[in-house]
Amino acid sequence: MAGNLVHFELGAKDTGRAREFWSSLFGWKFQPPWGEMEYHMTEGLEPGGAIMEADPGCLVVYFDSDDIDASVARIRELGGEADDKQTIPTVGWFARCKDSEGNSFSLFQSDESAS
Repeated sequence: MAGNLVHFELGAKDTGRAREFWSSLFGWKFQPPWGEMEYHMTEGLEPGGAIMEADPGCLVVYFDSDDIDASVARIRELGGEADDKQTIPTVGWFARCKDSEGNSFSLFQSDESAS
């Protein structure tokens, strides 16, 4: 459903230490990293999330979009900023954005045919 929070990412300089922190705090479990990236998806958490190698203080939230192209255009019309959509192969599309006040967020549209 459009506008629902669907995913989050937490930045960490030391992803092992960050995984240990969140596992100890909430009992979160993590998948092994995606390929060569230090990107560890949560398991069994709704909405899903990930710890990724990035500067601390980097928190990215993703909101669902039924039509990412229309949402990107609307953000721009409303005075926000939106990058062009990018693909996540076999998963869908995302676009990094900022609202009219400069708050960062991202959009996500599921699409298994994305390549």
